[in-house]
Amino acid sequence: MTTAAGLFTLDARLAADTLPVAQLALCEVRLLDDARFGWLVLIPRRAALQEIFDLDADARMQLLAELDRAAAALHAELPGDKFNVGALGNVVRQLHVHLVARRIGDAAWPGPVWGHGTRIPYTPTAGKALCAALRQRLTTSTE
Repeated sequence: MTTAAGLFTLDARLAADTLPVAQLALCEVRLLDDARFGWLVLIPRRAALQEIFDLDADARMQLLAELDRAAAALHAELPGDKFNVGALGNVVRQLHVHLVARRIGDAAWPGPVWGHGTRIPYTPTAGKALCAALRQRLTTSTE
């Protein structure tokens, strides 16, 4: 999103639906607050972005590298059978990329996770612990 001064601000819905994990070189990494799925959201910290092609070529490569790091961290903490990546933006226009660890037999398998059922928030203890474990993996890996 863009403020009056053109600075990055996190969309209010993203802030409300996620827990903070880490700040990488380009992206803010957040955990979707739904314990049914291992689900990270990466939000490039740049103003006025809606589409991946709004990033310059170097930033697109950085986004891909950070998605790779996030996938490795998520897989280490919440192994999955398939990892889904999506940048829809139909509800929240601010550029953000979803990374979802899917498991055969999960609450939405094999269909899409978007709009499936009722969200089950992490307990405060479980959410903080998972965010800390993911943060550790993300901030100790090499860039």
